[in-house]
Amino acid sequence: MSKTKKIIIMSGLVLLLAVTAVFNFVLADTISGNAAGQEITTANYFSTYRTERTTTRNEEILQLNSILETTEADSDAYKEAMALKLEIVEMMERELLLETYIKSLGYTDAVVSIGMDSDNVNVFVNASELAYEDFLSIYNILTEEAGCDPTNVNIMPINSEN
Repeated sequence: MSKTKKIIIMSGLVLLLAVTAVFNFVLADTISGNAAGQEITTANYFSTYRTERTTTRNEEILQLNSILETTEADSDAYKEAMALKLEIVEMMERELLLETYIKSLGYTDAVVSIGMDSDNVNVFVNASELAYEDFLSIYNILTEEAGCDPTNVNIMPINSEN
């Protein structure tokens, strides 16, 4: 790949990153502008969390793609970037699968967050409170289906208005 093409691709990625940041600020301003002195309700919690998570991960993947495009395939930087990209994609798939499992228990919404630098798995469920049986069902999904370490699982109910 020629040097000019690399510069054009990198410039395009930087521009895309800047546009994403601008949209993030515009949308955040719109949400706070609509609240007009009110707190953001928890009804928006799940969608806001997913939007922020997706935006952050897309930025990370764009940065990794730029590294992959500008380095040689046999270099250490290329191998590290590829491994990290695969880890992010695997983590996204696990989170989506676990969220679907939890929703199948009858909850209207759930968010699962798996830590990259730690083994923590945080689950936020759309419920005012969780009965012991519900907690146990979610816990079993996380430990048996996903193979999460039981000591690193956190399950929290969030009362969300629909």
